[in-house]
Amino acid sequence: MSKVKAKKHLGQHFLNDLSIAQRIVDNLTFPPSSVLEVGPGMGVLTRFLVQRPGIKLKVIELDNESVDYLNENFPELRSNIIYGDFLKLDLNELFSEPVSLIGNFPYNISGPIFFKVFENRNLMPQVVGMLQKEVAERLAAGPGSKTYGVLSVLLQAFYDIEYLFTVHENVFTPPPKVKSGVIRLVRNSVEKLECDEKLFVKVVKAVFNQRRKAIRNSLKAIPFNKEAIADHDFLTRRPEQMSVNDFIELTKLVEANPLNA
Repeated sequence: MSKVKAKKHLGQHFLNDLSIAQRIVDNLTFPPSSVLEVGPGMGVLTRFLVQRPGIKLKVIELDNESVDYLNENFPELRSNIIYGDFLKLDLNELFSEPVSLIGNFPYNISGPIFFKVFENRNLMPQVVGMLQKEVAERLAAGPGSKTYGVLSVLLQAFYDIEYLFTVHENVFTPPPKVKSGVIRLVRNSVEKLECDEKLFVKVVKAVFNQRRKAIRNSLKAIPFNKEAIADHDFLTRRPEQMSVNDFIELTKLVEANPLNA
């Protein structure tokens, strides 16, 4: 079968530098027996993953032309090639054991992919992926950075995140308009936050939704007794000045001071 034509609506940019593909796969440092590759395309990462001993590899691909290519070129994987949308996949139904995630993630859905990682954090001990450099930097950014945001906080609450290396545009077909970055997320030892986790997500999203304002103003969207913490130092800060632990403490304050208490 001839090569697959990259489809713009799927955000496809096929990596054609095998040394970079090998490097990405090598950064999957301690894969459990199950590994899921998202968007394998023509299998540039897949060819190195199938050589790794002791892993059960599944791949999920939304492009039917790519699925045909993979079936033809990776016959040993045929029963483990899933034609479908990763964002709609029920991971708990598919995997009964921890699964590491890897992929050259489509740029147009990288945010939703990592929200899904957050939602499935207890199933995913490790994620290695390539995505738009700006987004990769945002996920790894710490407090004080202009790129620090919602996903930075949510993911860093449960993962140690490392920006590994930058990939230039000229090693893709077609070349994207931006550089790419490869990151690794490794699950930390936090099993559960010391606060209501659903409220934690709401607080983080509300605060960053108005990131230029002091937290006193951005918390107006959340119903709680604001007068009870009116003098707290947190309320004068801006979102990028808050660490993960600060957000946990802020969530505990909101939780401890309901309306009409």
